[in-house]
Order: sequence, then C-alpha cells, then structure tokens
Amino acid sequence: KVCGTLSLSSILSPGTKKMNKENKLVPGLPSGFEDRWGKKILLKKKLLKVIEKNFIKFGAEALETPSFELSENIGSFLAEDEANLMSDVFSFQDSDKNITLRYDLSSPLARFVAQNNQELPSIFKRYQIQNVFRNEKPGNSRWREFLQADFDIVGNVNFAQANAELCNLISSTLSDCGLKEDQFTINVSNRKIVQGIINDLKISEEKQIKVIRAIDKLDKPGFGLKGVEDLLKKERKDQSGAITKGADLNDEQAAQILNFLKIKDLKELKETLKNPLSQEGIKELEDVFEVLGYGSNLNQVITNFTIVRGLTYYDSFIVETNLNFKVTNNKGKEIELGSICSGGSYAKLISRFRGVDVPGTGISFGVDRLLFALMQLDQIQVEDQKPVLVCVMDEKYLKNYYEIVDQLRNNNINAEVFLSTKKNLSKQLDLANKRELKIAIICGENEFKDNTVTIKNLIGVKGENNKTIPKSNLINEIKKLVWKNP
Repeated sequence: KVCGTLSLSSILSPGTKKMNKENKLVPGLPSGFEDRWGKKILLKKKLLKVIEKNFIKFGAEALETPSFELSENIGSFLAEDEANLMSDVFSFQDSDKNITLRYDLSSPLARFVAQNNQELPSIFKRYQIQNVFRNEKPGNSRWREFLQADFDIVGNVNFAQANAELCNLISSTLSDCGLKEDQFTINVSNRKIVQGIINDLKISEEKQIKVIRAIDKLDKPGFGLKGVEDLLKKERKDQSGAITKGADLNDEQAAQILNFLKIKDLKELKETLKNPLSQEGIKELEDVFEVLGYGSNLNQVITNFTIVRGLTYYDSFIVETNLNFKVTNNKGKEIELGSICSGGSYAKLISRFRGVDVPGTGISFGVDRLLFALMQLDQIQVEDQKPVLVCVMDEKYLKNYYEIVDQLRNNNINAEVFLSTKKNLSKQLDLANKRELKIAIICGENEFKDNTVTIKNLIGVKGENNKTIPKSNLINEIKKLVWKNP
C-alpha cells in the first residue's frame, strides 16, 4: 500500500543518496506491451478519426465502459485451458469479488445492455473504442494490451441487413483509412454450417469447442490441414516441441471435417451438406449476399468456411478481414498478419443476465494491428504537427520572441520559443534537426532594427534556405512553407 507521497524535489535533492550501479533500474517493459510515439502516434490518431467517423456515419452512438468487470459477468469465452478458465485474462481479488480486465468489448456491452435495457432503444447501435487486455503469448503484432474499435447492433433486426451492413462498414472504413480494394478481403461464413456437421458426426459437447478452435487455425501460420488434423485428433506438437492436446476425434470424424474444409464454393457446399442446421446457415449467408448486392461492396466479400472464430459466444454469421499483403516482424521476418477486423452474431451473450435471448451482431477493428501494417505500407500521409522554432539570439529580446510565437499560434501555426537562453544558434539548430523540425525563425539585433524576420527552411537546399522578409509578411510566408513541406 502507498502510505504517502514523495515530491520530485525530495527525490532529486542533493542529500539523496546516489543509487550505485548494482542497484540502478534497467528501463524496459513487460513482454507484450509497447510504447508508441512520433509518426506512429500521428497515424494512429488519423486511423481513429476515420474509424469513429465511419461508426457515426453508419448510425452508432458512443459508449465507454470501465477497464474492469466482475469476473462472473465477463465470462470465460476466451479460455482454451480447460483446467484454468481464466488463464488467458488478468484477474484480481477485490474484497469479496473477483474482477477481470476486459479481454474484449462485447462482454461489457452485454452487461451494459442488460443493466440499462429499459432506457435503450429496441434496436441499439453502439460503438466503443478502448483498450483490452489478454494474458496470452505475445509476438508478431500480438500484444497483451491493445486497442479495439467495436461497432455492434443489438435487438431484433433483419440479420441479413445487419450483417451486410457490417461488411459495408468494414469496406468503407478501410477504404477511408487509405487501403485500396485489392489490399484487403472480407471473409464471411456461418457457425451453423460447422455446428451442423458436428451434430451429424455425433461429437460430444465437451469436444466441440476444441473442434471449432482447431478449424479456426487452418489459415494461421504453421498450421494448414496437417496442423488442424493433429488438433482434431490426439495432439499437435509445434516447432518448439510444445504439445497442444487435441479433440481426440476418430479418423472418420476428422476426415469428414477435413473434407468440408476443402470446399470453397457456397453452391457446392449447399449440395454436399444436407443436415437442416448447415442448410439454415447456408441460407443465411445467401441472404447476406443478396443484400450486399444492393450496394457497392459485394466484390469485397467472399465466403471462407474455415473461419469459425475462437470466441465461443458467436453462433451464426461470422466475419474476418485480412490484408492481401505481408508485413515483417521486429526481426525482419515476413509474416502473415492475421485478421484486422472480425466479429459475428450472438444470441446468448445477453441472455446470461436477462434469461431471454437478445440477439446482437458486431465487428471489432484491431487498431494496433492495423497500425502495425499501415506503418510498413507507408502509403498514407499524416498531418505534420512539428512546430516552427523561434530561436533565441539574445536574452534581452525574449519578450519579442514571445510576441512572435503568440502571433504564429494565434494564426493556428504550431510554434515554440527555444527553451534556453544559454545555447548558441548552432546548438539550437542542431536540436531542431534532431527533432526533424522544418522551419526556424531567426531574429537578432539587425532584424529587430529593420522590423524584419529571417526564416530558415531546415529541409531546404543549403545556401538557398534563408529568407529575410518584412515582419508583416511572416504569417503568409510561414503558411507557404508549411503547405509546401507537409
């Protein structure tokens, strides 16, 4: 427990004992967490503006929920370890309750809707952009804290319309983020198709989630049909030697599922699978494509029956969006990034609280994963926010420098006065270059006597990058340079 507060001055006071080399702290982060700064932050903010603008354009209103939820309310839909259902999340004891950092934004939404159902409209569209936390193995654009941007529709709606709208929203958002049509693909399927096969094969209930998660890994790096087959049967050993227990299906059950995974065409699937539940899922997909045909995004959406989504609350329509280009990880190795926007439909998530089914459907953009890819793609321009630097030539003119900086700021130009009166001009410009600033204003005795200013274009051609102008022209000249050097 923290019993008091220390001031910065007391920590840094001359009397404070210096920390010896053996005891000094080593700066670093826990595995799976990341600092972000510079261009990455600017691009992230741009993406968030685009995503939120599209969410609002498609009719949603904003929601925020706390980072923590009661563990019993948030559920264990992420869990893969049967022996420890909360192993993939961060949970803590809080007095007589267990609380958990949210691992997605859908479970908090379900709790919110159940808690506030009397005040909400019968069809509730909400968007939510907040961090989520997962206690899983990090790496290759996977973090233990990351930002999600969710859009959900809750209520009794025509789900062909609602799910087609989700596809339209994904396409509109990614296009506005700067991606071209051939750079991403929206994959859709329906969990009822797989569930119908599972029912036909008489697979026991305790094995079903393992089967679904095995199928979902088909397109993941290092898996393929062989990896899925191992997970459907006894066990899978990965390259490191780690063993994952399989669903323990017999050869015939595994073979039929693998044969299903080889089918790519909706028409062929309809002719092959005859059980009523699979046929129902196929019909629901056909209805979604019919509604998509009324708009302009039909060509962006394809069927992919291998996607089933690992989270257990999805029960019908599902969607995953993949980029059609590869990226490199921090070690320079080319990798498949995985889904950047996914989701689906659910009917039982809210009924855990209310006792009656309240259907919903939604999608989630993995903002940090999308950011990871777009930083490498480098085809999206971000607004430059670097300030104009007003150099300090002489301390006696400090008041004048602040008059110049005020004039710039009052005209919506980012600007600052150099924060020392002891460094010469060369040192000031060196620091400006290190910060990648583009414009400096230099005013000494001659400039103030002649009522002029000297503008230095720090990225201009050497020998041609200084320009002395009347002070009255300052704003116009600076705006020209800011526009010229975005």
